[in-house]
Amino acid sequence: MSSGEELLRSRGLRVTRPRLAVLDVLAAGGHLEVEEITRRVRERLDSVSTQAVYDVLGALSRAGLSRRIEPAGSPARYEARVGDNHHHVVCRGCGEIADIDCTTGNAPCLDTRTAHGYEVDEAEVTFWGLCPACQARRSVDD
Repeated sequence: MSSGEELLRSRGLRVTRPRLAVLDVLAAGGHLEVEEITRRVRERLDSVSTQAVYDVLGALSRAGLSRRIEPAGSPARYEARVGDNHHHVVCRGCGEIADIDCTTGNAPCLDTRTAHGYEVDEAEVTFWGLCPACQARRSVDD
């Protein structure tokens, strides 16, 4: 049994070829839009609808096997890194997204003293700036 099959079964999900293919695509890394995920899944399965990929991503996100992020002004992106409350930095120039670990060693953003009774399990923090490549292009343009 593959690790993808084990992951799906451990979360009570049926094992299907589209789910395994999406898990494999996400496991390769990155913060991928549905269009890119669909393209990569079609390379593996030949025939899968965009709606099927959306359905799989929804099921994986609800099961805690993928994470959906949506930086302002950007379409939703999906990643396999889950459960560690990491954050993201987005380049204002090219839109590249990178992960940022919590810098204090714990998760102060999950301090629930002001959560109005909510049980907080994740915080979404997005940092914005320019990636090294865009900084270099800006230097050349100046």
